[in-house]
Amino acid sequence: MKELRILSPTAILGYGFPLASFEAGMERKPHVIAVDAGSTDPGPYYLGAGISFTDRNSVKRDLEIMIPAGINAKIPVIIGSAGGAGGRPHVELTLDIIKEIAEEKKLNFKLAVIQSEFDKDFIRNEFLKGNISPLYPAEELTEDAIDQAVRIVAQMGEEPFIEALNSGADVILAGRSYDPSVFACLAVREGFDKGLALHLGKILECAAITCIPGSGSDCMFGYLREDGFILEPLSPERKCTTLSVAAHTLYEKTNPYELPGPGGKLNLYNTSFEQISDNKVFVAGTKFEPTEEYTVKLEGVRRVGFRTISCAATKDPIMIENIDDIVANVRKRVEDNFKHYDLSYFLDFKIYGKNGVMSLFKGLNNPLSHELMIIIEAVAPTQDLADTICGFTRSTMLHYGYEGRISTAGNLAFPFSPSDCKVGEVFEFSIYHLLKVADPLLPFPIEYLDIKN
Repeated sequence: MKELRILSPTAILGYGFPLASFEAGMERKPHVIAVDAGSTDPGPYYLGAGISFTDRNSVKRDLEIMIPAGINAKIPVIIGSAGGAGGRPHVELTLDIIKEIAEEKKLNFKLAVIQSEFDKDFIRNEFLKGNISPLYPAEELTEDAIDQAVRIVAQMGEEPFIEALNSGADVILAGRSYDPSVFACLAVREGFDKGLALHLGKILECAAITCIPGSGSDCMFGYLREDGFILEPLSPERKCTTLSVAAHTLYEKTNPYELPGPGGKLNLYNTSFEQISDNKVFVAGTKFEPTEEYTVKLEGVRRVGFRTISCAATKDPIMIENIDDIVANVRKRVEDNFKHYDLSYFLDFKIYGKNGVMSLFKGLNNPLSHELMIIIEAVAPTQDLADTICGFTRSTMLHYGYEGRISTAGNLAFPFSPSDCKVGEVFEFSIYHLLKVADPLLPFPIEYLDIKN
């Protein structure tokens, strides 16, 4: 095989894609349809809660186009990081959708289901063996961190996908996956250069985001050859340029020339980008460098409490000018009101219009807006306590008497009633480590299902 063609329908399963773009991709006779379904970008909540951050109906819409197209063309359909976070409940959610589609459309195919969530006992044993190391900026792992974890997954490489392909799977549904592996697995199995295959996968996993104009809800096509690969958007509205493709190669990387992954890293020092037509780019020179030990990245979360928020706005220029002092004094009032109860809680004020986004960076002195949106956030061990802290903070700020205040009816405007919103459980990433594995297949069990209708 001199060329392997890959269709990437969308940046994340459930983000959607124009049917015309998908049909244009199928006209190019791809050898595989692959899609990434997950990310840690939406934060730790979805992994901890076991729910998808993409809507079920939207996921079904995408899959009920992709799966029949793959079966009719006799090419595999591969889904990585199912349900967003890739844990067991996320895989089960996507599996239910696939079965539902198969029944409705009377489809018959062989399905491989690959799990990537670990039991705590397994992680504890590997930790005691010295097989787990921190990934910056994480600290050394502890047994307490393992015990407190609600769910732990790992990013699988291409090996489990290749095993499923070798076993004749028509559709592969996988838990948490290293994004490029979903797209590179068939190419690696067919003997194509691993470095080029993974680099192509790195770009295709975000679909048309690499284009100008970019979009996460449009299709992309990749042509992998022995000496490099070609990227082509499938909408006439988009173009790939050397700048857009090179820029996307830098996406989500701490080092512009190296991209680590399971079992090794991509070396991009000699990578080249060439404009070969108005909308196509040819990429060459990327190399894969294996590491002595094969490692996969662990992602684990722990529950830290429950959250309640209240959103309010102010237009008063006097309050806006003194907002820092007002927030500090409201915080002191809250502390004083509950100091005899020995309560544990977290209270925060996010001030949009005054570094609401840039507040993470100290020393900024941006001019104030003529209006502010204030989000009061309370996190506590119970939802009731979070409600109490948020509610008291909101009422205190609403009626706080600051110097120069003219109106006594209230300082804040609330866009919603009720003013307080119970957000629910709060999680944080507590495990962000590397797991050394002797066999990249063993940690990721595969189940095969014969779907018949």
